[in-house]
Amino acid sequence: MKIVLQRVSSASVTIDNKIVADIQKGLLVLVGIEDADTQEDINWLCQKIANIRIFGDENDVMNLSLKDINGDIIVVSQFTLHAATKKGNRPSYIKASKPEIAIPLYESFVLQLEKELGKKVQTGIFGADMKVLLLNDGPVTIVIDSKNRE
Repeated sequence: MKIVLQRVSSASVTIDNKIVADIQKGLLVLVGIEDADTQEDINWLCQKIANIRIFGDENDVMNLSLKDINGDIIVVSQFTLHAATKKGNRPSYIKASKPEIAIPLYESFVLQLEKELGKKVQTGIFGADMKVLLLNDGPVTIVIDSKNRE
């Protein structure tokens, strides 16, 4: 499972000209799922997302987590995170899970993140054509791969 974590001052997701998710200070998380992903990947990533210290403290040092600031979060499915670009100019998405595998894992990811945070997680809609608007704060953008736990 790959994620792109972005610290935001604000973010929203619009589908068919209707805003379906809207937050202020917090995180926008793009999630890419592959067939090899398991509940263990989900648990590890959700714990990491909830507790990663990327928000400024009173001295403007990145010492606080999303939990510490009681920030909000939007999770968006993003199969293109598994793009293979080695061969040719057209990316291959062969590693990205098909919906019948990805949707249950995505839903489990959202539920686990809600447990970790103790609050509702806003989302886009899996497979929809979404317009994602964000104001990246910092900018702070971190890529995390559950298969490469460094």
